[in-house]
Amino acid sequence: MPGFARSTAAEQRFTVNLSILFTELPLLERPAAAAAAGFTAVELWWPWVDSPTPAQPSLDALRGAITDAGVRLTGLNFYAGQLPGPDRGALSVPGEESERFRANLDVAADFAHSLGCRSLNALYGNRVAGTDPAEQDALALENLVRAAAAADRVGAVLLIEALNAPESPRYPLVSAPAAVTVVDRVNEASGLGNARFLMDLYHLSVNGEDLPSVIERYASKTGHVQIADSPGRGAPGTGSLPLEELLGRLRKAGYDGWVGLEYKAGDRPSSEAFDWLPREAR
Repeated sequence: MPGFARSTAAEQRFTVNLSILFTELPLLERPAAAAAAGFTAVELWWPWVDSPTPAQPSLDALRGAITDAGVRLTGLNFYAGQLPGPDRGALSVPGEESERFRANLDVAADFAHSLGCRSLNALYGNRVAGTDPAEQDALALENLVRAAAAADRVGAVLLIEALNAPESPRYPLVSAPAAVTVVDRVNEASGLGNARFLMDLYHLSVNGEDLPSVIERYASKTGHVQIADSPGRGAPGTGSLPLEELLGRLRKAGYDGWVGLEYKAGDRPSSEAFDWLPREAR
């Protein structure tokens, strides 16, 4: 598999998403597996898909696993329903799901803060049949302002992400401009200025966006970057995206934050899915 040049890779800071990589292992074993593969940082979707407010022993066990592994938690999703799966996001869904999202805000923020994590991602939520989209958007803005306040309380940024339309056809933010528009609205409504764009190059590529143009226009509003190759959502080098070049463009545009590895390992163990990246650059 083609790999990144050592000099280029060394200029990046990579973090492994433990909700899509190392999933062949129990959750509490994944931080140590990432460390054994040479990584010092990890990120997570909300791990308890059925509970926005898990029992304290569950929180403590995951905190201990991360701490014992000697890795840093760099990003965490707020509760977002079933991921992976058809339920993508809860904050714009009226009724019980929205209430579950609100119940999760302080729990997720406090957990992130306890591990020094400074990025919290809030997935917007699917459109719901029979519900006025304008009503959902109003609810989303209200809940995103709440999320911005929860993140601000612990010194974190709030990330807002665009997904891709083929895989998430009911998710309304399926372009960089759509997601950045919401970022701007949240910052205006909250007055906090801590909402940022999560630039996932895989999702944007599947949507057919001009990635160099996206980087040029929105790098200054970007709080986090995630990558996977396309097609297939595999490791860099398994598809046709020029990820090394795109990350170089991001650096030149001033982005110096973490790059999340949010790809599928395929039919091999996750520990073998990093051969594109020199170990000294992990």
